[in-house]
Amino acid sequence: MQSVHEPVLLHEAVKALIHDPGFRIHESGKTPWYIDGTLGGAGHALAIAQALEGRLGIIGLDRDQTAIDRAEAALKGKAEHVILECANFRDMDKILDKQGINKVDMILLDLGISSDELESSGRGFSFMKDEPLEMTMGDPASYPFTAKDIVNGWKEEDIANVIFAYGEERYARRIAKAIVGYRQKKPIETSTELAELVKLSVPFVYRRGKIHPATKTFQALRITVNDELAALKEGLSQGYGRLGAGGTMAVISFHSLEDRIVKDFFKQKSKTDGAEISKKPIRPSQEEVSTNPRSRSAKLRTISKAKISNIKDQDPNTKNQIPNIK
Repeated sequence: MQSVHEPVLLHEAVKALIHDPGFRIHESGKTPWYIDGTLGGAGHALAIAQALEGRLGIIGLDRDQTAIDRAEAALKGKAEHVILECANFRDMDKILDKQGINKVDMILLDLGISSDELESSGRGFSFMKDEPLEMTMGDPASYPFTAKDIVNGWKEEDIANVIFAYGEERYARRIAKAIVGYRQKKPIETSTELAELVKLSVPFVYRRGKIHPATKTFQALRITVNDELAALKEGLSQGYGRLGAGGTMAVISFHSLEDRIVKDFFKQKSKTDGAEISKKPIRPSQEEVSTNPRSRSAKLRTISKAKISNIKDQDPNTKNQIPNIK
């Protein structure tokens, strides 16, 4: 099945990663390695392969085997080497060691949930679909608990803490109380059942906001089930540690919790051997937001390892020029 996911900040991410393609390809004489830690529909990987005319090795990771299978067909023949693994990017070290690769040149982490997962995973990520309440990005059988386990088995206080901490939801305690009261009558089974319950538990004026009142609750449950913030911290550390001199890491985040972690990590590295490509995050254009509303909250941050003078000192009008992406 073909991917329906539209990659966010596509051109901006490619420009950030390939700020000087000749530096890695021609000067070193070696094929650069690119890690896509959240491969999804392989949109970013394909764009980078095109920009470098296939002269690279791609290491694609995704927790969903369906995404790996889909990407395998999409990337066939597009690069000199294509290595795909069904894995979490927090296990980057293990994958690279397994392949005998010590250093890489480019790393991208697109932390948003893909349209494929929202539209066709059947795991309850979207409150717009009536699906089993799992919210697992990988095989549910490999998880210690699912979203269904949380809402039906955890204590009210713990549910409230999760929704408040990971969803930054002001009505977390009201929502948790409603969940516990509801489950005493019957288990909460599906995504739409939970979404309606959340909607009815918050003030009427809150229901009329720009976003669905269950958005933050769903975000919090998904983050908890997939241990996303801990995985991000591990992935950033491992990825940066495996970057070669001049290598670049780009991260696209979608909410303040993720962005804060990335911002703080890059700030710390910029005090030692890192140079942030842009002090402020890059946001999607109005044109992109209008065609892909899911991109509206995206932020791109990029850091290059080792303070290479030609990154900071080059002409600002040319530093982001790359081959045209068709």
